[in-house]
Amino acid sequence: MNTRFFSSLLVLFFAAFSAQATHNRAGEITYEHLGDSSSLRYRVIIITYTKTSSFSADRPTLDSVYWGDGTQSVFTRSSKVGLPGDVSRNTYINTHTYPGNGQYLIHFEDPNRNEGVINVPSSVNVPFYISTLLIINPFQGPNTSVQLLQPPIDHGCKHVPFIHNANAYDVDGDSISYAMTICRGAGGNPIPGYSLPFATNSFTLDPVTGDLLWDSPDSSGEYNVAFTVVEWRNGTVIGIVTRDMQITIGNCTNLTNMPPDIVPMPDTCVMAGTTITTQVTAIDADHDLVFLSATGGPFEVSNSATFTPTPPYPNDTSNAVFTWTTNCSNVRMQPYRVEFKAQDNDSVMSLVDLKGFFIRVIAPPPQNLNTIPVGNGILLNWNPSVCGNATGYRIYRRVGPYTGTIPCPCDNGAPAYTGYTLIGSVAGLNQTLFFDNNNGNGLTIGVDYCYIVTAVFADNSESCASEQSCNSLKKDLPVITNASVRVTDPANGSIYVAWSKPTELDTIQFPPPYQYRVYHSPDFNGSAFTFQGTLNDINDTTFIDTLSGLNTDIQPYSYRIDLYYDSLGIPTFRGSSTIASSIFLTIVPTDNRLNLSWQANVPWTNLRYDIFKQNLTTLQYDSLTTVTGTAYSDTLLENGTTYCYYIRSVGSYLAVGGFVDPIINLSETECAIPVDNVPPCAPLLQVLPNCTDLTNGLTWALNPGTCDDDVDHFDIYFSPTRNGNYELIQRISDGSVTSFIHGNLSSITGCYKVIGVDTVGNQSVDAVEVCVDTCSEYVLPSVFTPDGDGLNDLFHPCDSTTSASLLQTCPPYRNVRDVNITIFNRWGNLEFETTDRNINWDGTNKDTKQACPDGVYYYICHVNFYTLDGTDTRTLTGFVHLIRGGN
Repeated sequence: MNTRFFSSLLVLFFAAFSAQATHNRAGEITYEHLGDSSSLRYRVIIITYTKTSSFSADRPTLDSVYWGDGTQSVFTRSSKVGLPGDVSRNTYINTHTYPGNGQYLIHFEDPNRNEGVINVPSSVNVPFYISTLLIINPFQGPNTSVQLLQPPIDHGCKHVPFIHNANAYDVDGDSISYAMTICRGAGGNPIPGYSLPFATNSFTLDPVTGDLLWDSPDSSGEYNVAFTVVEWRNGTVIGIVTRDMQITIGNCTNLTNMPPDIVPMPDTCVMAGTTITTQVTAIDADHDLVFLSATGGPFEVSNSATFTPTPPYPNDTSNAVFTWTTNCSNVRMQPYRVEFKAQDNDSVMSLVDLKGFFIRVIAPPPQNLNTIPVGNGILLNWNPSVCGNATGYRIYRRVGPYTGTIPCPCDNGAPAYTGYTLIGSVAGLNQTLFFDNNNGNGLTIGVDYCYIVTAVFADNSESCASEQSCNSLKKDLPVITNASVRVTDPANGSIYVAWSKPTELDTIQFPPPYQYRVYHSPDFNGSAFTFQGTLNDINDTTFIDTLSGLNTDIQPYSYRIDLYYDSLGIPTFRGSSTIASSIFLTIVPTDNRLNLSWQANVPWTNLRYDIFKQNLTTLQYDSLTTVTGTAYSDTLLENGTTYCYYIRSVGSYLAVGGFVDPIINLSETECAIPVDNVPPCAPLLQVLPNCTDLTNGLTWALNPGTCDDDVDHFDIYFSPTRNGNYELIQRISDGSVTSFIHGNLSSITGCYKVIGVDTVGNQSVDAVEVCVDTCSEYVLPSVFTPDGDGLNDLFHPCDSTTSASLLQTCPPYRNVRDVNITIFNRWGNLEFETTDRNINWDGTNKDTKQACPDGVYYYICHVNFYTLDGTDTRTLTGFVHLIRGGN
């Protein structure tokens, strides 16, 4: 047989087989969790889109699908559906039980992709690979992957914007994000030579909506792109689906058609149990008929939404009505996405537009919230949520009523702007009682407490807030109003304590005579209360605490007043006041400044603080300023001088009467001395090298306004290497001098730091290292005259400033480690080579040692320069004229 003929037959056979055996266009892998929350069993669905005409490559089974746990299985096709455009949709399903928690990459590889994909080189020979990451995380609960409601086969037209949206729906209500990735081939590796098809055009994927926009394709053909759909739960990734999709761009040479346009729709919120109705309008400027369709989460739930065309339909302006009657099963934290598609019926190329909007479904608020004062707390009760799938309730509290409104349903829960704070929760639909006693510490008499309640669901979504309900405790216990320092002393301090007597005490249940017992603790929170004294008259509501030799100089004191009544002649405990502490002032000295801060733990609200400072002349305390915070810096002070202060607080029991108002208390007196402990600014340094003089010029300036500028002198440090050991080379004793010339150098290479030092020795920190590299100097002349007259007889490097007449006296090159030079004649023959930095070619052949003739010679010279970071190689090329005879 003719071998060449046989080989040609083989080529034709394999080419034909390859063309028929390659068919994969697009696809993705998704999964469903099966069983209860402890189950590790999953149903995996693989969907591929193939070339129908590649009949020999049809896959009734996928023989090697990897589960990601080291095992693999055969997937049998459950359905095959023919689609327009030589496309078949294949569905393969199998189930698997995983061994435990972990991350599992489900993947398969199939030969091959369809032929002719523009951005996949030799796509007919490239395997098709897709994967999905399944994460089993016991802390996040079981997960079912997203469903991609739009197929990964789409069409567009050259020079016309292309838009696609996979319209991912998550049945668990998890958050979804989108991101571009690359198509993969053999072994899951990036396809060699693969390129994105939009190098010169705008191609974007919106990470929130999933809109993939190509504006605009400039070449026709088939393209493949890939993107990931990532699921998030409580800020943690719990699954990733990768889609490999195919886009066919038509040439559309005679196309004058423009795509239809859908009128944009805003995102919206709806309360569960109500109906949302939205009209969708699409307009075609070319007067083609427009067909509308819709996909999205609302069409996937049991109470499915509807999308109904409005006559006359279709039309060049087509309308349809989206309607969804929601219920409590639709409540979730994440919104639902609805995607609308408008497609015209142009005879040359049908074009589309996509637009969508988000819908949040919020549960109605709990009803009939009541608040009842009970002892030292408030009891809350409310009606169970109308949503039977609520898992519990959250309780929020603030002091005084919120006077605004909370827009429901779009502002669900307790928005931060309301001032409400979460104080507790209860589990269970019918658990509708909550007792607030401030975590066992008791609420404060005289404070108006307001509450709202929200229903909570399995995914932590919240309902709208209930109507607020406000109440305050009965004034049947003493209420502290004062814990004010009278005398500051380490052993004989004194604090004035006062309280308001109980005016709503049940004297029948708790008969007189009454008794107050006073306790104090040397801290803010009452961790070590000790008894200080007894008062036997209910109208006696003040106490001077001096009995225990108070050290008011170094610590605060907190107070509690216990009330006793008479029970058969025995003093019996009725209850305690809320704890209140004295104000404690702390002062931190620094340069020409004292930083004051203070703290107090009190049940009332301090509205402002007056700061008093001792007059250095009169020694009286004058009002310095008033602030609403708990810190103040007194500036422009003189270091070494003593300054003294105290704080006066002015407060009130807001919204409740019957108390002294304003409530005024004093801190201890505290003194301190400003001290210069702030280092000068780190100078901003510049270094200018001078390669001719071999000097480095340093200049610097302080960064104004960021630190102290009280520099007494500057210290200059030098290191010959980067990040090396620095040595002091110069002290500039005048702090106003900001320059220095570092001379007498053999090399300018090195690094500098300049440090400012003040009069007490504080040195600037974080000095900037500024380095200068070598003066890389190596210049070759263009002529030499090896005639033995002692002038210009050798070819060697010279300084770039050297004139041709002074070649023999060239200054030396700089910072050269070595060279590698080769010199050729005009016919390309090698005449000379060396690694000597001086070269010193005398114009003779390297082998014969014979004189080379006059003429032009070409050289290639690789020069290795020393630098701060090692060696820098530069290549010099050029010509040198060899001239003899003394010319």
